[in-house]
Parts: sequence; C-alpha cells; structure tokens
Amino acid sequence: QVHVVESGGGLVQAGGSLNLSCAASGAITTMGWYRQAPGKEREYVARISIEGQTMYADSAEGRFTISRDNTKNTVSLQLRDLQPEDTAVYYCNVAPIRGNVKWGQGTQVTVSS
Repeated sequence: QVHVVESGGGLVQAGGSLNLSCAASGAITTMGWYRQAPGKEREYVARISIEGQTMYADSAEGRFTISRDNTKNTVSLQLRDLQPEDTAVYYCNVAPIRGNVKWGQGTQVTVSS
C-alpha cells in the first residue's frame, strides 16, 4: 500500500520562500502538488513525471520549482516570492504504478502581508 507524507509548510512573510517535501512508498509514476485555500476548491499546482518532465499551473510558473529524487521516492516543491494568495494547504499527489492516486495529509503554508 502506498503511503504519502508531506512536510515543510509554515508561516512566511510576503516575498519569502519555503520548501515542501513529500515522501512516498511503493512504485510511483507521476508526482505532483495541489493546494486548497480557505473557501476554495483544491487546485493543481505542479507535477513531474518519472522521467523528470515538469508542468506548472500559471500561478506557479516562474515562482515554484518541482523536483524529484527517484532513488528516494521523494518530490519537492520550492516556493519563491510567496504572496498572501498562496496561503493554502498544500497536498502531495502521487500516481502508483498500480492502484489509485494517493494523497498526503497536507501541509499548511501561510503567507503574511
């Protein structure tokens, strides 16, 4: 069974940076990040294939960087130039080779103005 655990959220001032990490067990293909702000639906942020191909939402392009370490089954999301509108719970999302997509429990990112 695949398990997913995120870490690295926190409180930062506008313009600051944070690095989120996610560790998954099992055989994984695509790994990605989503976020959910208060009162809003969960939205896609970025994803990375097992070959390292990356894709970003418009809101993340140029400020966030996704990377992964296939030897450790980890994916990271570097957040730069954070703004109050980036405040959300960030969720790691992984696609196992077999079975359904798995989600982590989420990590809170809060950006103060």
